Amino acid sequence: MHRGIWLVVASLVLAGLVMPRAQTLTADDVARRVDARDTGRDSRLEMTMRLFDRQGRVRERALVVQGMRGRDGQGDRMLVRFQAPADIRDTGFLVWEHPSKDDERFLYLPALGRVRRIAGAETQESFVGSDLTYEDIGGRELDQYTYALIPGPPTWTGPDGQAHQVWRLESRATAADAAYPRVVSTIRQDTLMVMGAEIYNRRNEREKSYEVKALRQFDGIWTATEISMVNHAQRTRTELSVTAARYNLGLTDAAFTRRALETP
Repeated sequence: MHRGIWLVVASLVLAGLVMPRAQTLTADDVARRVDARDTGRDSRLEMTMRLFDRQGRVRERALVVQGMRGRDGQGDRMLVRFQAPADIRDTGFLVWEHPSKDDERFLYLPALGRVRRIAGAETQESFVGSDLTYEDIGGRELDQYTYALIPGPPTWTGPDGQAHQVWRLESRATAADAAYPRVVSTIRQDTLMVMGAEIYNRRNEREKSYEVKALRQFDGIWTATEISMVNHAQRTRTELSVTAARYNLGLTDAAFTRRALETP
């Protein structure tokens, strides 16, 4: 299962998970364990998105993110729905992940009354004007990257003020035309959470930075409740705050259809 939103979905794990010693794992092992961590059968998160421009002016949006783990041979499902303000209300984004073929992504634009499919070439473009990409939200394929564990400080001090053992994982895109071909992530060894990432462009310049700033447990599952994505090139920033979260609600496939996307 290949998670999106490292900004939210990629940062959720079951509390208290104990992992083997770091030196017994390869970089591929780490990547696959992060990808396969337990985040519940399904979830519903209420969130606030804040968009900061280069003058520090802010726009605020309210949204709900629903997700469901893949089963019966199908991949994960995700539906993002904006609730406010009026100019983006009812806009929706649907992701169908597929284990053996390309994922499908659909954007519903209520002003036009139609659904637009997001092509593969668009996945690293801005998601509804934010500093996040469609790929950040909708997930990335493990086999589209190669992985390496790189040297770095063995511990990371989190928002709780405590030091945690971490891996430094470098991911390199196999596609020559990737907008962001290299990412260096900081991953907590005890929870498999991606706590931060440095994102590099084709000139190998650090263009964006991702950071988890606060954690909280909902239904026994650790959740990243304050997340930031900074675009250093544009001098802009997007923040996400989780205001409520529920897990294992019993969601069904009906909540993740094209019809559901077009029916706020």
